[in-house]
Amino acid sequence: MSRKTKWGIGVGLALVAGVWIAVTAAKRGNQGVEVRMEEVARRDLIASVTASGQVEPRTKVDLTADISGRIVRLAVKEGQMVSRGQFLLEIEPVQYQAGVQRAEAGVAAARAQEAQARANLEQARSNLARSEEIRKANPTLVSAEQLEQLKTTLEVNEALYQSARHNVEQSAATLRDARSSLSKTVILAPMAGRITRLNVELGETAVPGTFNMDAATLLTIADMSVLETKIKVDETDVARISLGDSATVEIDAFPDTTFVGRVVEISNSSIKLASGGPQGSDQAVDYEVTVQLLNPPSETRPDFSATAKIITDTRTNVVAVPIIALTVREHETSRSGDSAAIALGRQPTKQVGQRDVEGVFIVGADNKVTFRPVRVGIAGEEYFEVVDGLQPGEKIVAGSYQAIRELKDGATVRAAKAEETTTAAGAQT
Repeated sequence: MSRKTKWGIGVGLALVAGVWIAVTAAKRGNQGVEVRMEEVARRDLIASVTASGQVEPRTKVDLTADISGRIVRLAVKEGQMVSRGQFLLEIEPVQYQAGVQRAEAGVAAARAQEAQARANLEQARSNLARSEEIRKANPTLVSAEQLEQLKTTLEVNEALYQSARHNVEQSAATLRDARSSLSKTVILAPMAGRITRLNVELGETAVPGTFNMDAATLLTIADMSVLETKIKVDETDVARISLGDSATVEIDAFPDTTFVGRVVEISNSSIKLASGGPQGSDQAVDYEVTVQLLNPPSETRPDFSATAKIITDTRTNVVAVPIIALTVREHETSRSGDSAAIALGRQPTKQVGQRDVEGVFIVGADNKVTFRPVRVGIAGEEYFEVVDGLQPGEKIVAGSYQAIRELKDGATVRAAKAEETTTAAGAQT
């Protein structure tokens, strides 16, 4: 075989291969964009808001000392149950007992002075009365000057008596204050509950919590019969939550167990930013929502991590589409207005009140897609409720996200082989 012949055969084979590749590529192109398809069906949907937080008792008391002193008696341990009025601990009372004794002595001295002032007042009043009677009987025996002196003495003694009375009141107030301080050396339980935190030991010094409440806290009593989970909910979700909404709560300490809850409080103010956070920044705004646990286990402890799923709405047997199937396209009016503006040499502007249209891509009999606007209702975990725009049995594009984002009206699609079986099974379900 000549060299020319070999070259001719090689060129022919290359041309055949090129044609085959071109035809194969054309066939593949004609097959359309590979997508996941799904038939529109009716489903039961549950709309919910999920957030995390910590378990806390609804009622708890942090006990602090109102006076300073060494703890000489400690009658409880952490985790112990206490009843209301039960003795908890005692701060050394010697100093305050001495203060009461000083105050009692002061009261006794003040009352003695009051008695003396009263006697002097009565004496001055009697002297004045006798002198006035004598002057009436014989004016020459008592002069007007003497009567004036006796009246002045009476007024002075009245003032002294009033002062003595006020001294008694002041001393009594000092005694009440001393007794109050003495009573604060003994700390009793203000409520029934469990000692969930004990910060002191026997012999330590208790200090008043004037400036630092946490450092001055002696112990905490909590009523563990009513437990709550305080969760942080984003501002976009809090408007959908109402008082009384039911919830399911998962506590990390009890895996594979779900507890029932109910929304009992929704904060009106957002949770303040931590110190140092710039005001007006693009940080998320959260609100505190309180979910009361209806069946908490007895082993629950404060500050357990928990996740609450609040049921905000439910729908039964409604038309639904996968969340991923819903896409957004520009409003037709806005696009025509923009084209007109460009034609006139102006910059396009979005019209006030216009918004993008939500919809899905309908798959026709010829595998060509058409964008159809729909009106959606609540959102479940995987599906949107369709209020208007679709009927059960219609076939839509349900994935992938990248394919749906790039689809255009009239585009040809084909079902992904790996998804065909799954789609059929889902339609039967």
